Amino acid sequence: MAGNNLREALVDEIRDLYNAEKQLTKALPKMAKGATSEELREALESHLEETEDQVTRLERVFELLEEKPRGKHCAGMAGIVEEGSEKLQEDAEDSVMDAMLIASAQKVEHYEIGSYGTAIAWSEALGLTEVAQILGETLAEEKAADEKLSALAESGINEAATAGESEDEDMEEDEDEESESKSAGSSAGASARSASGSKSGNGSARSASGSKGTRQRGGRR
Repeated sequence: MAGNNLREALVDEIRDLYNAEKQLTKALPKMAKGATSEELREALESHLEETEDQVTRLERVFELLEEKPRGKHCAGMAGIVEEGSEKLQEDAEDSVMDAMLIASAQKVEHYEIGSYGTAIAWSEALGLTEVAQILGETLAEEKAADEKLSALAESGINEAATAGESEDEDMEEDEDEESESKSAGSSAGASARSASGSKSGNGSARSASGSKGTRQRGGRR
């Protein structure tokens, strides 16, 4: 039971990590399949191989701790994986999907970086140097994977994902300008008709005035 002492808390954390890595061995292939960027796909497939090695390292840690290699359901990783699966079901542009996959993968890395960092600190506090070293190898891989994902996002994937939005904005601006142009044309036409009507009215008034004068002159004769 975790919490009685630091060693038991460490074992509990290792079991949590063991289950988390197992979950990832099933989730990463799906993420790689969903990627449209070849570089992103290769990065995810490469990390899958690392994850399988990380599972083996954790089994070695269990041996050093004289514990059976048994996992404990990692609810944190399960939530991240489920969220990533939901994103894969979305009807998104290729570049947008790649950007979302990177975000999901980095959430995984950040969770693991925090968890491995804690396990290493506890191992060192307990004087378990070899355990700390083994966990340190995995931590270095997780940090490298996170940096790789950031580099991929910044090297063009994020920019490509915003291209569609720029095109949509341009279309909206063109439509607004066209609407304003039509509105202005309609206003000008209305003004012209109004002015023409006013001129016709003045002519009728003058015509009426002229007729009246003629009748008056005729009456005097």
